[in-house]
Amino acid sequence: MTAMQRPQTQPTAVQPVATPADARKLADGLITVMDSLLKVIEHETELVRAGKIAEAMRLEANKSEGTKRYITAITLVRASQPYMSKATPDLLATLHRHHEVFRAMLQVNLTVLATAHAVSEGIVRGVNAEVQKRNAPQTYTAYGRHTGPSPRQLTPIAVSRSL
Repeated sequence: MTAMQRPQTQPTAVQPVATPADARKLADGLITVMDSLLKVIEHETELVRAGKIAEAMRLEANKSEGTKRYITAITLVRASQPYMSKATPDLLATLHRHHEVFRAMLQVNLTVLATAHAVSEGIVRGVNAEVQKRNAPQTYTAYGRHTGPSPRQLTPIAVSRSL
């Protein structure tokens, strides 16, 4: 069966909560999911800051699983928001506050990851510049200036993305 012949599955409809007890259970579940995901993200941030990229990459499966659970829970909260805003507004406000802390911690993690990416890219570019400089003949023009390497003299470097 090819990709075009596969039957299309319809996403299941999300059933919003209908009782205060269900709303409490949903809120507790979302907070638990955010807390567990934050633990993984904080650990990843610590590892990246310490330069332990290979160890940080091993957390990807846990991070992906936590993200899936978060998306499922947040989808249910969004579907239940009209009921929760009427029946349990204090619970919804608590969820909003907790979610703001969650977003702030995610922003810290993204900043650390972006910094690590920029630093590693700078290192690779620096190594490439040194390799190119060593491969190019050291000659001068008729005006006494260094010549740059011609495109034929440039040798690309290969970088393995797996650690």
